Amino acid sequence: MVVGDASIDIDVLVIGAGPGGYVAAIRAAQLGKSVMIADKSDFGGVCLNRGCIPSKALISAAHQYETMQNGDIGISAEGIKVDFAKVQQWKSSVVNKLTGGVTSLLKGNKVQTFNGEVMFINENEARLFNESESPRYRFKHCIIATGSRPIELKTFPYGGRILSSTEALELSEIPKSLVVIGGGYIGIELGQTFAKFGTKVTVLEGSDTILPGFEKDLTQLVSRKLKKSGVDIHTNALAQGCEQTDKDATVTFTVNGEEKQVTAEYVLVTVGRRPNTDGELGLDLIGIKMTDRGMIEVDEQGRTSIPHIYAIGDIVAGPALAHKASYEGKVAAESIAGLPSVVDYRAIPLVVFSDPEIASVGMSESEAKEKGINVSVGKFPFAANGRALSLNATEGYVKVIANKENGLVLGAQVVGAEASNIIAELGLAIEMGATLEDIALTIHAHPTLGEIVMEASEVALGHPIHIKI
Repeated sequence: MVVGDASIDIDVLVIGAGPGGYVAAIRAAQLGKSVMIADKSDFGGVCLNRGCIPSKALISAAHQYETMQNGDIGISAEGIKVDFAKVQQWKSSVVNKLTGGVTSLLKGNKVQTFNGEVMFINENEARLFNESESPRYRFKHCIIATGSRPIELKTFPYGGRILSSTEALELSEIPKSLVVIGGGYIGIELGQTFAKFGTKVTVLEGSDTILPGFEKDLTQLVSRKLKKSGVDIHTNALAQGCEQTDKDATVTFTVNGEEKQVTAEYVLVTVGRRPNTDGELGLDLIGIKMTDRGMIEVDEQGRTSIPHIYAIGDIVAGPALAHKASYEGKVAAESIAGLPSVVDYRAIPLVVFSDPEIASVGMSESEAKEKGINVSVGKFPFAANGRALSLNATEGYVKVIANKENGLVLGAQVVGAEASNIIAELGLAIEMGATLEDIALTIHAHPTLGEIVMEASEVALGHPIHIKI
């Protein structure tokens, strides 16, 4: 019971209930800790409510709509239409099922929950508050998992015709036209989705290729599919400003010094995300060490400069990925429980749910060579795979990179149908220290897309069966 303003004792306070926070809370509870998790918004975080899940639902709907319009395999339908309100209703039902699942999992693991803000009082206590209550908690350990939010450009403030990814996912109607500022994974996924629904899309990307950070061989296939869908792509493009009316917005941008303009019903800004380490949380009050970009500095177990306070997810260094946050959440919880867990990002996959999908894990060929490693490389096309042909999904390839001296798998890239699933086998190979022979000698079911991984490994070993080298 709480008497007056007395603090409630808890083993672990988790701030933020996204894919990092709720996983950390459950794991800590499994390890015998009393846990309180607090979030000012919906449990499940941005990923589940306003990012990963709703966007993939829309991507799936758009893909099905496109497939139904394609008569390449002799099946076509007339009068196909999109009831976008129903699509959005279905998307929301998917989100609601998962958010309900998170709440049930927390409850089932005896994790206490609080919907409201958190503010540090000192490095051992925090105030939790909402409109009706403001309890004070004294914790032995704390895990900060407050996530990130879309970066807002001064010249493109959100509102009116200018959208962040959050508003784009909630549109009630399919826009007739859309300018996407930022050709990273969020911009490409959403831009391509709306293009499949019939929106005229223009992508403005500041670097010399869309999806910067991925090898150009991978992104070229996506660029080609985008252009086939009628998407205009401008690389080396710098957005300068925007003029809005009640019906549209005109974006001024430059390409190699030449000024251009494009008008669309909406402008979607996807230029990155900002860590949620500012505001009323009070990190400056307790003196946690941070970078000049607002990221919290942590060690290999997630400890901050205050050893009993941990930080995970988008607020620490590394890519802003839900699965990275969940992984770090487990490590932090296990560290608190005294286990020797440490982070190891060697096998963290990167996935873009574009069309075709892109996935990467471990080192690229160029990264391995820069480290002075003599490599064996195997590349096998989807077009030579029976399952890919039967799916009418022949674009793409699997590329495997290994150490030539011992055959150890170092990395892989996949572009093509189900790349997001195929990459898992390759991530496991890297994690367990597998060799090319381990993969090549593993019997893969036929006909499956998974066979392409085996075939690529055989190419790297120099004895492929189904293509000539």
